[in-house]
Amino acid sequence: MLNSLDDRTVLDTFVAYLRATSYPGLKVDRRPEDENRTSADIEAVAGNLAIEHTSVDTVAQQRQHADWFMKAVSGLESELSSTLKHWLSITLPYEGVQRGQQWSKLRDCFRTWIIHTSPALPEGVHILRGEPGIPFEFRVVKRRSRRPGLYFSRFAPDDNTLSDRIRAQLDRKAQKLRPYKQAGYTTILLVESNDIALMNPHKMLEAIHLGFSRCLPDWVDQVWYADTAIPGECLFHDFTKAVQE
Repeated sequence: MLNSLDDRTVLDTFVAYLRATSYPGLKVDRRPEDENRTSADIEAVAGNLAIEHTSVDTVAQQRQHADWFMKAVSGLESELSSTLKHWLSITLPYEGVQRGQQWSKLRDCFRTWIIHTSPALPEGVHILRGEPGIPFEFRVVKRRSRRPGLYFSRFAPDDNTLSDRIRAQLDRKAQKLRPYKQAGYTTILLVESNDIALMNPHKMLEAIHLGFSRCLPDWVDQVWYADTAIPGECLFHDFTKAVQE
């Protein structure tokens, strides 16, 4: 499941990282997007740095599907883990939970299945379909040798659109940096992912490589990657040289 840090927290943590590593005394001086009421603007000016932040979905409409998934299973792990005498992993199809389904009823059906059916399920891996109230097949792994608990996840989808989507998204964000670049600021594009399952720095760098043919986006001096997949932690990677290699 996806960790969530708000944009301002990620940006402020990034400025604190730069202050500690290479820009002594750096702080956020202005937040143009809060000041500018007439057009879209960047998130922060810190010293001579103009910084724009953007969060990238690993697969198309990922945050939307993650929200639906959470609404369908939210709370079941914490509610039922302590009641189980076995370790139970339930993996749903990536697009199994859809708009138009009654998510609260779907959650109730999973609760009923976990409480009343899973105890009699043999150990091992099972692909189940046709379970009452659950309109898709799902995979269950049951182990008695592991600490009891309940864990929900989803299968990774097939998606080859990442580099094209990144190109379009970063080009759009870079346009906000254009007037700051022309005014003499050093412009930074901070690209974030909080996806612990499907994304990593190497995959992100490869997608930017493919999207921009080993060039920085127009109007951008530096590209950084913010990995926020670990709750409460931000890891920053300077991609500027690597993007151009």
